[in-house]
Amino acid sequence: MKVILTQDVKKLGKKGETVEVSDGYGSNYLIPKGLAKASTSTSQKELAKENAAEAARQKELFAEAQALAKRLESINVEFKAKTGKDGRMFGSISPKEIADGLEKQWDIKIDKRKFVDKTPANIIGYTRLKIELYKGSEGVVYGTVNVHVGEEK
Repeated sequence: MKVILTQDVKKLGKKGETVEVSDGYGSNYLIPKGLAKASTSTSQKELAKENAAEAARQKELFAEAQALAKRLESINVEFKAKTGKDGRMFGSISPKEIADGLEKQWDIKIDKRKFVDKTPANIIGYTRLKIELYKGSEGVVYGTVNVHVGEEK
């Protein structure tokens, strides 16, 4: 029996794949649980439509990520930090704080886990951090954000 998987099934395949399974496994387990549907000409056409829609969505996300990467190049995220007598900074600015700063200062929402450089900004001055904006079938888009840390008086 041929079925089209509607979800990832361990040791069988990924969502959207057409696989050959035994009749009992397909009709008694996969189809009733909603993990698969029978492979017919209608379901094959539906799958093709879904794949085309997903490809279009991925292409749109890729274009948005490229535009955001260009915008990030010209942005500086400003922070103030306390310093000691020798001019060294106390603590550091974490990726979470940088993501919050981007959202507050520039209305750009980026997940803190997307930062490739996990090291925090821990020097007074400018630091450039790399962010993974998109990863998918189109490729990978990286952006760079400039973080400026000034002395708190």
